[in-house]
Amino acid sequence: MARIVGAICSTHLPAIGGAIARGLQQEPYWKPFFDGYVPVHEWLNRVKPDVAVVFSNDHGLNFFLNNMPTFAVGAAAEYRNEDEGWGIPPLGAFPGAPELSWHIINHLVTSDFDIATCQEMLVDHAFSIPMKLLWDGHDGHWPVKTVPIALNTVQHPMPSAKRCFALGRAVGAAIESYPADIKVVVIGTGGLSHQLDGQRAGFINKEFDKLCLDKLVADPEALTRYSIYELIELSGTQGIEIVNWIAARAALLGNVRELHRNYHIPISNTAAGLQLLENTPKVSELRRAAHVLHQS
Repeated sequence: MARIVGAICSTHLPAIGGAIARGLQQEPYWKPFFDGYVPVHEWLNRVKPDVAVVFSNDHGLNFFLNNMPTFAVGAAAEYRNEDEGWGIPPLGAFPGAPELSWHIINHLVTSDFDIATCQEMLVDHAFSIPMKLLWDGHDGHWPVKTVPIALNTVQHPMPSAKRCFALGRAVGAAIESYPADIKVVVIGTGGLSHQLDGQRAGFINKEFDKLCLDKLVADPEALTRYSIYELIELSGTQGIEIVNWIAARAALLGNVRELHRNYHIPISNTAAGLQLLENTPKVSELRRAAHVLHQS
């Protein structure tokens, strides 16, 4: 059976891609941010997941205001990277995991989620920058297959944090019921607090960001009590991307502990966060697996 080894939540700010392209990782402005990924690299090298399931949001590459699905799941053999032009140059195509994708899609539909199924799907900086941050040096030869899941954080009405949490729970259950013996890491991208436009342009809420990081470890459902409008008030118009993190955390169905976090201000006009959560099976799940093995 498939096993979810953990979750990684990371910002996806386009300026990060520009810094990578220009080799600015050791510049004083950027160094505290990039140094935060070293423990995550060490964990990935040790755990070696086979598949990354990525909760992110599309920025107009696949979907625009005239056609904005609430949730969309990729089911392609590969995902080409195209972008808006001010971040990292396009990377090589990311390999898909279509069998796992279809397993997740079928599970979501039977769990009463109305989703868009994408047998062709492009991925923008919300997907490519976290992948580059986590697996630098693997352009075109990615060590993991991928399943992109896009959440609407652009066009109202948006799915509530509670609904995104439920989506993550259903995706986690789908992964754990997948019969292949693979290791899966779940990734949530975006944020943290930021607003790019309007009277509050440049808004950052450090206190709320740190509350979110704390709650994602010990009490993620507490974040589902905020309405979309409350989350926007507290974290900014684009800070609503925290729902991607909430969905990723919800996919962890075992015992969860935080292995690492990094929080850095300023990164352009966005509070940059990183969190690594380890997921280990609960005792009841281990006993059930041992029983199945004994019976086989």
